[in-house]
Amino acid sequence: MRVPPTVSSEAYFIDTIELRPNPSISANVLMKTGRRLRIPRFVSMLSTKDNEPMPTVETARNGDPLDLARLLVSIPSVNPTLAPRGAGEARMAEVTADLLGGWGFQTDTVEVEPGRWNVVGRLDGEGPTLLFNGHLDTVGVDGMTVDPFGAVVEDGRLIGRGSCDMKGGVAALMAAGARLAAGGPRPTLVIALTADEEHASVGMADFVGSGAQADMAVVCEPTSLRVMPAHKGFVWLRAVFQGRAAHGSRPDIGVDAVRHAGLYLAALDGYAAELQGRGAHPLLGHGSFHAGTIRGGTAESVYPERCELTLERRTMPGESTPDVVADFQSVLDDVCRHHADVHASLEMTLDRPGTEVAVESMLVQGLLDAAGALGIESRVEGMTAWVDAAFLNEAGIPAVCFGPGSIEQAHTADEWLEVQEPCACAEVWERCARGLVP
Repeated sequence: MRVPPTVSSEAYFIDTIELRPNPSISANVLMKTGRRLRIPRFVSMLSTKDNEPMPTVETARNGDPLDLARLLVSIPSVNPTLAPRGAGEARMAEVTADLLGGWGFQTDTVEVEPGRWNVVGRLDGEGPTLLFNGHLDTVGVDGMTVDPFGAVVEDGRLIGRGSCDMKGGVAALMAAGARLAAGGPRPTLVIALTADEEHASVGMADFVGSGAQADMAVVCEPTSLRVMPAHKGFVWLRAVFQGRAAHGSRPDIGVDAVRHAGLYLAALDGYAAELQGRGAHPLLGHGSFHAGTIRGGTAESVYPERCELTLERRTMPGESTPDVVADFQSVLDDVCRHHADVHASLEMTLDRPGTEVAVESMLVQGLLDAAGALGIESRVEGMTAWVDAAFLNEAGIPAVCFGPGSIEQAHTADEWLEVQEPCACAEVWERCARGLVP
């Protein structure tokens, strides 16, 4: 079995244009614009230089997080549901399973839908079972202003589709797994790399449905190395307004379905104010909603017979979907009572729960302690988006988000990741995992 070597590092100062030795900084510490980040011992100085040769599967076996991240970014894995010519996760699954197996993990690949693959690796240890999770798919590449699969490093940034969301995170968790597999105290590890997170999460649903078990989990969403134990959920709704088609000159018989949808939207302003008046979640703030789409009418000179309005309500942990639907239905009922010609129906089309893990939990405090011991500034924040951690929390596996990169860079036309973050993240995960062993 090939394992990552332990390499002593000199200290370097990274700015936006060069990498140079800085004797005034202690070993294994990166300084960037005043922020301290440690370089894991197995990361070589050369791995952060621009224009290095593209890593291969063989060279990535060294466990260097940046080598792993560049290799993964270079592999197209666009979700084929989002883009018909998307490659899907097959090659990513093949490569990651090969690497995990080479480090000693018992590894399975599971085809959860035709052409859609999960990878699950397990490594026995002592004490609790710790699950690391990341997804293998990415969004599409249309409109990108950089080579989506070039995996180029420029000015301290890894550039390409998925670098931030979330191949940098997958690289970091794999690097941490390689270090833990090499020796020393460790908990039992499960690494679950799943398909289709960017669409319907069929990979995570299959993993949880297969009876996944762990005592705690970390999902490597891009959190800028913040610990995020709480995230919002959502409820999607569709309201359909029925009017009566007529010539634009016949207001005596025409019924304007689009206008009725507008009346409903205006009435929802009061509901928005009510949400702001409810008690705020300490990490996530208040619930919110917005109109997603509106479709109706056929021509300027025709009263629209039908109008369809879709809405999204972002929910807090503990809010129930039936209660949310009832809130929207109540406002719609009021509109119908005040306007006798309004005829409408409302239905829920999709929901995902908001979930949370206690800030005082062993996992949250373990991540904070590990980051602090390594000189990395971290804190607890809320994840505004819905994430696959919900599946794990709902299955009884406490799951938090912690990973490299900023969510602001995810899905962008020039997606990038600061190269030191997956390196720092890998070391935090390693230290946290080792701290779980009695």
